[in-house]
Parts: sequence; structure tokens; C-alpha cells
Amino acid sequence: MDLGLKNRSVIVAAASDGIARAAAMKFAAEGAKVAICSRNEAKLQAAAEAIRQQHHGEVLTAQLDVTDATAVEQFVNNVAERFGGVDVCITNAGGPPAKMFLDTTPEEWRRVVELNFMSTIHFARAVLPYMQQKQWGRIVAITSITVRQPVSDLVYSNAVRAGVLGLLKSISNEFGKDGITVNNVAPGYTATQRLNDLLQKRAAELNVTPETYAQQLAADTPLKRLGEPEEVADAIVWLASERASYITGQTLLVDGGLFKGI
Repeated sequence: MDLGLKNRSVIVAAASDGIARAAAMKFAAEGAKVAICSRNEAKLQAAAEAIRQQHHGEVLTAQLDVTDATAVEQFVNNVAERFGGVDVCITNAGGPPAKMFLDTTPEEWRRVVELNFMSTIHFARAVLPYMQQKQWGRIVAITSITVRQPVSDLVYSNAVRAGVLGLLKSISNEFGKDGITVNNVAPGYTATQRLNDLLQKRAAELNVTPETYAQQLAADTPLKRLGEPEEVADAIVWLASERASYITGQTLLVDGGLFKGI
């Protein structure tokens, strides 16, 4: 199936690892021109080299902090100059720390808002004018199942990612007339470093091994296993493609059925 992504200009934020890296790899496999960024220069270059080796595509990299509005804008402008515009933007940032509410601090709240909410604003403000020029564009955010089903010790994520959902819906309403779709992919328990860190923390609190706790998480999922980054990446690439041209303002859960609602 032709997804209509060949030669499209694609930005994937925080793509040095995990789901975003898998998505960048899959965009390259579709023949897209890919730009990736991350704070970790070594991991960023390793991801870029893996993409080049496997798919022989063009990859632009930038070491930056997604909370830095000026740096994000410059990165987007560089991508537009190099690739002839911006067609697709995948917003993403590291997950906030796992905390119960009374363990949170005002400083951490501000950091989480900057990291998981304002970073989405920075990218959207930078890429939307380029998409308007072409009257075509795709913005896909990577968030979490917490936008639909709060998790007890992820209060930062529960609160701030819900705000991202409201932002995305507002943008989808405003820019649909310009041929731009705006959607969200919400992973469940997926085998990433972020989940591994969470497993270590929760397992220590429960005095069990991380492997045992991972088995418990898998057992709570109807598919009885954890997700793989590539499975979430498939959903991201599809939403960014021509095949999803009449879908906007939506959240696609990629959670193995973990969400309990209807």
C-alpha cells in the first residue's frame, strides 16, 4: 500500500530512542526525508546512522532541547530550507517522573509543563506556516494512555498530557481548512527505556523483580503482552499518511486493549 509519504519532509522530535526512533525509521522506509532531534548527541547520531544504513535516505539531525522555543524554531526553519518545507511533524518529549501528588513540587510541575505541553506549542507554531503554504500537513503527537485513563503514580502525565489533548483538538479545528490534520497517538505499556525505568521504580516499591512486575502489566492487557515501539510507530506513520486524510482531532490508543472504557 502506497502511503503517499515518498519525498515528504518529516520532523520527528526526541527521536534518539524508543517509539520516536522507530517512527523515524519507518518514515525513512517510506521514502520520506527525515529530520530528527534530541538532547543526547551520541544517541541521536547513532539513530541517524542506523536510518541511513537501513534505508539510504537523507537524515538531518539537530541536538536541541524541545523546551527551547528559539532552538525549535531554528531547527524547523533549517529543515524547511534543506527539504523544501515541512509536511509532517511528530511531536514528542521525555515522559515526566512517576510521582504521587503530595510528592510533586512546583518546580517539577513547571518543568513538566515546559517539556510535555509547551514543546508541542513550540513545534506547532513553527511548522504550521509551512504547512499552510502547501495547504497540506500532518501533526501527530505522541502522548500516553494517561490522556484517557489516569495512572495513579503518573499524576504529572495525567494532568499535563490532557492539556496537550485540548491543544491538539483546538489546532485541528482551526487549521483543518488548510488541509492540515492534527492527531494524537497514545501508547499503553510499551517496551521502551521509559517503561523500564518505571518498572524498576515500581518493582522496588513492591519488593518484586522488574521481570515479575512486567509480567503483571502484561497480564492486565487483553493481548497479554507489552507493546513494541514499532507497533506504535506503525500507527504514527499511518496517521501521517494519505490513507488517513479524513481523520483529524482524534486520539488513537495503541495499548493492546488496556483502556477500560468503551
